[in-house]
Amino acid sequence: MTQSPPENAILSAWFETLGRFGMTPAIYSATGEVVRTFLEIGLEAVKIARLLDRIPPKSVVAIQLGNSERWPEVVLALWRRNLIPLPLGDMGPTELAVTLGTCRVAALVTNDGGPLIVHRRPVGDDAAQWLAPVPDFLKLTSGTTNAPRAVRFRADQLLADCEQICGTMGISSHDINFGVIPFSHSYGFSNLILPLLVLGVRLVVSDDRLPRAILDGLAQSRATVFPATPLLFQKLAEMEKPQEVPELRLCISAGAPLSRDTAGAFSVKFRLKVHTFYGASECGGIGYDATEPRRYEDGFVGTPLNGVSVESESDEPGPITVYGTAVGDGYFPDEDPAVLGGRSFIPGDLIQCTERGMYLLGRTSDLINVAGRKLNPLEVEVRLAEFPGVRQVVVFGVKSVLRGEEPVACVVADKGFVSEALLRHCQEHLSPWQMPRDVWVVAEIPATERGKINRRELAESYRTRIVSKAK
Repeated sequence: MTQSPPENAILSAWFETLGRFGMTPAIYSATGEVVRTFLEIGLEAVKIARLLDRIPPKSVVAIQLGNSERWPEVVLALWRRNLIPLPLGDMGPTELAVTLGTCRVAALVTNDGGPLIVHRRPVGDDAAQWLAPVPDFLKLTSGTTNAPRAVRFRADQLLADCEQICGTMGISSHDINFGVIPFSHSYGFSNLILPLLVLGVRLVVSDDRLPRAILDGLAQSRATVFPATPLLFQKLAEMEKPQEVPELRLCISAGAPLSRDTAGAFSVKFRLKVHTFYGASECGGIGYDATEPRRYEDGFVGTPLNGVSVESESDEPGPITVYGTAVGDGYFPDEDPAVLGGRSFIPGDLIQCTERGMYLLGRTSDLINVAGRKLNPLEVEVRLAEFPGVRQVVVFGVKSVLRGEEPVACVVADKGFVSEALLRHCQEHLSPWQMPRDVWVVAEIPATERGKINRRELAESYRTRIVSKAK
């Protein structure tokens, strides 16, 4: 098998992995069947590279494959052809068209459950023009806005992130990763795809996120590491008489804040701690709770990963600056050097740094401006969650003629719940300016496949509901 040029650090690491593991299993199905050996991944990458030979080097090629076993070989094939992968998740036609245009994508690779299809796209002469350093990889993110944009990475930065994650978490080639989180997202790519290529960490491929299917897959595949989201851990904790998963040793939660109640309920039922992992698309892993005692605190995201340093300008909650060799080079196509660049990144999170570690207290963009006073919705959510019958609560801001913005509480509650009683509870435990102007009771609060809740979208749904009721 002809090797590609060694300047791509991950390709170099892959050839070492291939030499070590060869014909041994690399990818399993959720039932434990071998889907790919390491050698088969390498051979498939060579075949796929032939489909890409007419795409100009350093062009962006988007990948939209769901949780397919073909991810590693497609990424390798693109790098062998000196192309720039851009992973994409599920999107509607309009969002997809905007993303492909914005990121100047020359081709889109899909499979739709069948053979790979390379969709060529007409692009201008600027498609392959890059200012140094030229990227090897793009991660899609919305940054601080809803408009799509990408983060530029070189292979050595991705390699550093993988080594920092696996080194801090103690993940090695002896482990089997259970892959049910989306491979296209930064979390899934860094925790599942890269460890396979770089360190030979075997991978179970699954796209069935039903709790029973996940437990069956964990048991049958004998997976040892389970990276998931708070929503998945919550669903598993709610199961009655779940089956044993004796091989599972490490549970990791990322993508959204993990509540103390969810973590505690899962630990009691499965006798395993859920380790909180905090990161961002722009810089990879930031913090990790490596402690073993099953002590949980809302918002706790551990200490910086090995090789990552964090600085805070104040003892008060506020933004942090993340430094490290895994930080991306910048945004594309629009730069934002004040936020990302020069091996540093400033997330839009409110972080409290303490001797024990870091606490995530919300997003700066989620702060509600109530008559000039900044209200962190988490402060209100904690109080509302104490009230009997409240199962889940999210607070967001809505426009107010008199006060700029006012908080509204969206609540999932048990039968017999009375909104007026919750408001009386708020009067006893919150300042008048922190009081929700309304309690919106719903059957379920929608979340993304990563378990994240978009407060802005929730506020828009609430506004639409109010308008329709007024008609």
